[in-house]
Amino acid sequence: GQLVESGGGLVQPGESLRLSCAASGFTFSAYVMSWYRQAPGKERELVATITKSGGSTDYADSVKGRFTISRENAKNTVYLQMNGLKPQDTAVYYCNAHVATAWGPGIDYWGQGTQVTVSS
Repeated sequence: GQLVESGGGLVQPGESLRLSCAASGFTFSAYVMSWYRQAPGKERELVATITKSGGSTDYADSVKGRFTISRENAKNTVYLQMNGLKPQDTAVYYCNAHVATAWGPGIDYWGQGTQVTVSS
């Protein structure tokens, strides 16, 4: 399976960006999708998660009310709408696909990451 992120860039504080993650090579609708981010010198952190059907979402406290995760299973794509961006949102953002398995920790796919920089 493959995940390809796009949509990152340099924006000023308060502006918005929409990240996209296109999936291929696996049954997208069977996977829980998440966005993670990693800032320089920090560990990778979970930002947002969406269930297989898109019916339920969860967010890190730091982005609640500002970020929205969504998915289009017909297009094998997951999105992250980021509003009210802050300098502390600067990081490389990664897309993750996860499915649980009965015999182990599950299967994970990761994208290559897309840089988001928030600076004036």
